[in-house]
Amino acid sequence: MKQLISKRTIDKLSKLKATQILSHFHSKSSIPTSSLPPSTSWTKCRFFQIHNTPVPKFVSWSGKRFIHTDTATDTAEEMVSETEDDATMNDFLSRFVWIMRGKLMEVYPDFEKKTIDEMLLVIVAKVVSELEKGGFDQIVGGKSSSPSQDDDFSHDLWNTVWEVSNVVLEDMEKAKRKDKMKNFLQAEQVKDMCRFAGEVGIRGDMLREYRFKWAREKMEESEFYHSLERFKEEEQQGTEYGIGVVEHQSRAEDPKLVALPKRRGKINYKIYGLDLSDSKWSQVAVKIHEAEKIICPQEPKKIDGKCKIITEKLLCSQEQDDYSPLIAEWVQLLQPSRVDWINLLDRLNNRNPSLYLKIAEHVLGEESFQTNIRDYSKLVDAHARDNRREDAERIIRKMSENGIVPDILTSTIMVHMYSKAGDLDRAKAAFESLRTQGFLPDTGVYNSMILAYVNAGDPKKGESLMKEMEVRDIKPSKKIYMALLRSFSQHGDANGAHRIATTMQFSGFQPTLESCMFLVEAFGKAGDPDQARQHFDYMIKLGHKPDDRCTATMIAAYEKNNLLDKALNLLIELEKDGFEPGVATYSVLVDWLSKMQLIDEAEQLLDKIAEQGEAPPFKVHISLCDMYARANVEKKALQSLGVLEAKQEQLEPEDFERIIWSLIAGGFVQDAQKFHGLMEARGFTVSEQLQVTLMASQTFLRRRPSVR
Repeated sequence: MKQLISKRTIDKLSKLKATQILSHFHSKSSIPTSSLPPSTSWTKCRFFQIHNTPVPKFVSWSGKRFIHTDTATDTAEEMVSETEDDATMNDFLSRFVWIMRGKLMEVYPDFEKKTIDEMLLVIVAKVVSELEKGGFDQIVGGKSSSPSQDDDFSHDLWNTVWEVSNVVLEDMEKAKRKDKMKNFLQAEQVKDMCRFAGEVGIRGDMLREYRFKWAREKMEESEFYHSLERFKEEEQQGTEYGIGVVEHQSRAEDPKLVALPKRRGKINYKIYGLDLSDSKWSQVAVKIHEAEKIICPQEPKKIDGKCKIITEKLLCSQEQDDYSPLIAEWVQLLQPSRVDWINLLDRLNNRNPSLYLKIAEHVLGEESFQTNIRDYSKLVDAHARDNRREDAERIIRKMSENGIVPDILTSTIMVHMYSKAGDLDRAKAAFESLRTQGFLPDTGVYNSMILAYVNAGDPKKGESLMKEMEVRDIKPSKKIYMALLRSFSQHGDANGAHRIATTMQFSGFQPTLESCMFLVEAFGKAGDPDQARQHFDYMIKLGHKPDDRCTATMIAAYEKNNLLDKALNLLIELEKDGFEPGVATYSVLVDWLSKMQLIDEAEQLLDKIAEQGEAPPFKVHISLCDMYARANVEKKALQSLGVLEAKQEQLEPEDFERIIWSLIAGGFVQDAQKFHGLMEARGFTVSEQLQVTLMASQTFLRRRPSVR
């Protein structure tokens, strides 16, 4: 700054006829405030107010005293403080010169660079002069002129100086918050949360948004606790000086208005030895502003007037209303950017969630929204969570129409959605798209695909995916093991069930009552009752007491090979240990006795079921219909047949065939033909042998026997 007011500077100004230059500021059109870039908004400046409103006197910036009035000898602490003040003042004046240069070049585009530089020297010299005299608070306060020299600059020039000062102070505050934000971005807690988010599959832009969100929260939390500490210190100081609590609180409520204090000596003004007039610094400034948009996101515009009314109408709209005209008018009034759209959607989601998804889908087509793939994936996820598969598929089609390839997040959502809906083909397509794009499926994707294969009755492919997980050192959960074990046992695949049970033990999961029961069921359906009994005994050896369901599974294994003596011996042994048969065990025995045409014994077991206060299970009626139809007991056969017809959606193909065989054997040919039609209506196909028997029964139609 000494160079700005040195003799060399005065000589330069005299050569350029400074009086003529100053007269230009009076005669030339004033520097308009409307020409300021949209990003520099004065309405939210935290230091000053505009529109000729009273402004409090300037408080020391960022908690630092820039100018000192004490005339005593400088101490070491004061020297350090003055050095910090000089650095802050250098930053202020550097930013001030940079912005003011652009405004002068806008107003005087025909002037040479040298002339613009000398104009800047005059303006900065005046600003420095006012700072040295302690009059800068009047300049930034928006007064019409300087108190000491009213005729130096025009009224418009002083207004521009004041506005630029506001911009500089706001930018300095943003820079300070940006530096704080950088520190919190590297905080250990934020890093831990980011690592955890990465492990659960959150990556890319979404992880970056979450990281800045968590850093902002930590910064706000830190500022809150610092404010509490400052308040506590002020309260303690007030107590030391004898200030009452009520008086201290009343003083704390009123803002403290102080003038900018004077300081001793000249202000050290340096731009770090760099010529900021070089064109390369404009490129640097653009990059800095782009980086600030990432670290300190843009705030939404203030909504007032007619735009506020339109916004309230949007928020109060219903799903059946036509909201398109309201959105068009809102866009015309506000000229929104992406942050304004997001603010509107957030408010809409909090107040009217049912309409949020529709308007969010409409907003995807707005150019100002700057739609990205994350916006599509959010909507797909929201529809998938609420089981709105058609809506989710519509959003996916829009992505394809716009040439957007689903990323890992969208493909993962599609796998979960189609797996849950039981659409194995589309789930497989989404799963393969992850691999083709080079993405490695996470644990959740594997689990969904394995369950999809299990529900589709193909546990072997699910087992191959489980092995793929183990190769990648991903440990399947116990739920996945049990789902595969259950599926293998239901299909009677004893080898597959044994493989899954062995893998479970190697993975650290100990056998349970349920897992042992699935092994018994698998070997029983496979026709190997001896192996089933070995697993049954091993279960008892482990300390698991067999329940009614597990015992029924073992009895069914004996039934498949018609080993009634072994089944009865097992029941006798269990009853000695306190076991009492339940509905499941009695149901298996009724089915067994019905096949043997032991009607009286089967009816006795039905009475046992009734004594327990429960109705016979649905499968029991299949056994009863088979037994009574073969025995030509028409009344009871038709009663069981009526129950089966009323709940025909629960019948499997093998159940239909058993009923039709028994009806033909008992002479109920018309009823057999009726159930054959019901079976075909369900999409089931009868076996070739049964088809031939049905055709023969129509040829040699016998009369239905009379009721006994």
